[in-house]
Amino acid sequence: MLNIVLLEPEIPANTGNIGRTCVAAGVRLHLIEPLGFRLDEKSLKRAGMDYWKDLDVTTYIDYADFLKKNPGVKIYMATTKAQHVYTDVAYEPDCYIMFGKESAGIPEELLVQNKENCIRIPMGGGIRSLNLGNSVAIVLYEALRQNAFAGLEQEGKLHELQW
Repeated sequence: MLNIVLLEPEIPANTGNIGRTCVAAGVRLHLIEPLGFRLDEKSLKRAGMDYWKDLDVTTYIDYADFLKKNPGVKIYMATTKAQHVYTDVAYEPDCYIMFGKESAGIPEELLVQNKENCIRIPMGGGIRSLNLGNSVAIVLYEALRQNAFAGLEQEGKLHELQW
């Protein structure tokens, strides 16, 4: 199962949105503290709607705790500073894709230590970064595509009209 990791997320609505995306995609969410909000906040639940109860989510007190509880995992780190584009990576079905906090991203010390596993989304025009929820969705669905959308419905559901 694929895994999304948020390192010190700050905005509850983004985390709620990402939680909903994780439920829809059938992936786990890992939250590394400190968080910029409480997990019982209304805005978090509102963005995740009624899906939050179905989310496979684990929290960690810090990055060291995350590594201790997930030894030897393959972690791809999403950053605007990477040399590799996110589509150039072959995502393993059980890999972890990490995203940093909204205001600062993943600390450069971690990026330097893991530079071969750093990925970026191409952008133009002097844009500093994309919204965290959008970035997660872009990279996650590429990883899912590469793994043949394993476990996900691939047929559209029609309602009243016949196509």
